[in-house]
Amino acid sequence: MAFRPVSISTKPGISAAVTVAALILTALLAVLGRAEFTSGLGPADWSAIRFTILQAVISAVVSTLLAVPVARALARRRFRGRGLLVTLLGAPFILPVIVAVLGLLAVFGRAGWLNAGLAQVGLEPVSIYGLHGVVLAHVFFNLPLATRLLLQAWQTVPAERFRLAAQMNLTPYAVFRSIEVPLLRQILPGTAALVFVICLTSFAVALTLGGGPRATTVELAIYQAFRFDFDLSRAALLSLVQLGIAGGTAAAALWIIPTISIGGGFDRSLHRWDRQVGVQQVLDVLFIGLTTAFLLLPLVAVVTRGVTGLAKTPLAVWHAAGVSIIVALFSIVVLLVIALPMAGWIATRPRGGSEAVGLLGLAASPLTIGTGWFILINPVVDPFALALPVTALVNAFMALPFVLRIIVPPMRDTVQVYGRLTQTLGMGGWSLWLWVILPRLRPQIGFAAGLTGALSMGDLGVIALFASPDTATLPLQMYRLMGAYRMDAAAGATLILLALSLGIFWVFDKGGRWHAQA
Repeated sequence: MAFRPVSISTKPGISAAVTVAALILTALLAVLGRAEFTSGLGPADWSAIRFTILQAVISAVVSTLLAVPVARALARRRFRGRGLLVTLLGAPFILPVIVAVLGLLAVFGRAGWLNAGLAQVGLEPVSIYGLHGVVLAHVFFNLPLATRLLLQAWQTVPAERFRLAAQMNLTPYAVFRSIEVPLLRQILPGTAALVFVICLTSFAVALTLGGGPRATTVELAIYQAFRFDFDLSRAALLSLVQLGIAGGTAAAALWIIPTISIGGGFDRSLHRWDRQVGVQQVLDVLFIGLTTAFLLLPLVAVVTRGVTGLAKTPLAVWHAAGVSIIVALFSIVVLLVIALPMAGWIATRPRGGSEAVGLLGLAASPLTIGTGWFILINPVVDPFALALPVTALVNAFMALPFVLRIIVPPMRDTVQVYGRLTQTLGMGGWSLWLWVILPRLRPQIGFAAGLTGALSMGDLGVIALFASPDTATLPLQMYRLMGAYRMDAAAGATLILLALSLGIFWVFDKGGRWHAQA
């Protein structure tokens, strides 16, 4: 099939792609130029590398394996509220990390619900800090993602295969071995690879639940070298290490990562004759119930503690909330200015190298890019004065890979379906975007804008490097309150952040779908 069937100008898309690549690669070159290879890596650095890989491997394995019975149960059971539950599985993706961490602390922390229950029966309390705490947080975020990917794969199995299995009178175990095991062999490696890449760049989780010589990730070591020692050379060297680990893994995993879908629920009805009652039904209900409780309890804890903590919230929290809203809106604007022309350019080309430009933001972590820009900016102007613009810009770059995966497929479909008609009418340029492309991409654009705003609202990455004592976004202000052991005020700020993140996502997503064309 021929590409470029419509007269979409490729110059804006190429310019946007070149700009993204230039800004990220310039930061990486600055890191490369500042790194001192002669000093090498110390024992603490090697320990951070080992811990980074270890926690990512454990998190990926646990998240993926736990997702298998949950997705299988959801695939063969139909019950009231199933669509809402499947939609809920997408909530952790837009949930601010610091909010989830506060919720997990409220449930599993030293003074949390779990330890209170253990104390009632005379058992020793458990600690959430360290390796097991980091893994727990990663499972909270990535178990729903892995379940959605596996469930999507299960839903692609033609119904005729299950009908044929019924006609052959196969047992449920035979169905699992002949139909579902081959499916898992195809989808599990890519799912585990995606979770592994995500867990390599989870700075906020390591910052709040890690720390210490035995629980420090490479990103946390970069932050410590930057903020505590102001050793830019060591921070640059560690940034290269982080880039090598995350970038190399992302490039390798790109070939096996499945297509990501983070839209609405799965409503296709498929009768699974092998869904039996008895033990099988009990196990399915148990897996679904435990997963739902694991996802909901931290959110319930955030709301209940946040309501009581709102009265103790200082004025600085509300000021930080305003700053976060401004940063999020700026990130959305930058993202759309970059992503829309890039999507138009990618849609008119064969699948391949052009799509890899957007993945630069996934390969290079925010702290790596932030370190490079700090090195470049520091000799010219005070970097702390540019904390908010740099944070918004990096947030837009981090959301770009996901947004392109959302916008490019419908853009490509629109180009192929309406290409000849628009050529016949002589339609191109702004009129093509205004009357053909944008009306049909409004739902995806609204969803992408809401996703970017929610991710930017909850980001605790670059701002941790650039922020001065007088400048803070809401996540950073929450972290400062936690560091000062003002947990009630932090709980109130958490509720505000949760409401703002979900609110900004809902406004843009709803706005995109409002009176949108089918």
